[in-house]
Amino acid sequence: MSNIKITFPDGNIREYAQGITALEIAKSISEGLAKKILVAKVNDKVVDAFKPITEDATLNLLSWDVKEGKSTFWHSTAHLMAEALESFYPGIKFGYGPPVDNGFYYDVDLGGKEISSDDLTKIGKKMAELAATNSAYQRKDVSKAEALKYFSEKGDAYKIETINELNDGEISFYQQGNFTDLCRGPHIPNT
Repeated sequence: MSNIKITFPDGNIREYAQGITALEIAKSISEGLAKKILVAKVNDKVVDAFKPITEDATLNLLSWDVKEGKSTFWHSTAHLMAEALESFYPGIKFGYGPPVDNGFYYDVDLGGKEISSDDLTKIGKKMAELAATNSAYQRKDVSKAEALKYFSEKGDAYKIETINELNDGEISFYQQGNFTDLCRGPHIPNT
């Protein structure tokens, strides 16, 4: 495997083995830095900090202190909330779960059920329990046929509608714990 050149924001250039991740680069600098990194900007594109870097690139390691770090954290938290919701409401259908300026939300269809104040407390506790597992967010590129099959078997018409608007070759799933979702990412390294 050959080496690649990584250019940092200060102009410093270092060589690393091809396929190294931004998170591994952060760890090579310091464990403390690695613990703060939520996501990376590689060649001006925000990507998972655990995505392999395969060519010479510019790299910014992003933490909570920057907008892209917060947005990624909140989006990942929306997935965590979805996993908690799915544990209490089997058959729940999911729309979108984007970050917003000061947090996140997830459009859901509970099939006529309602969420009470007591349910919100229960959901929050479940989210904390799931977060403590430190489950990795894992990306998987899938074909359109595979995505349609998965969400057809799951019975989620909203995801099927979204998939039908996408082209083969641009579809990915993210999984953490027992939850898998159609998503382009990026995500933080773990829950």
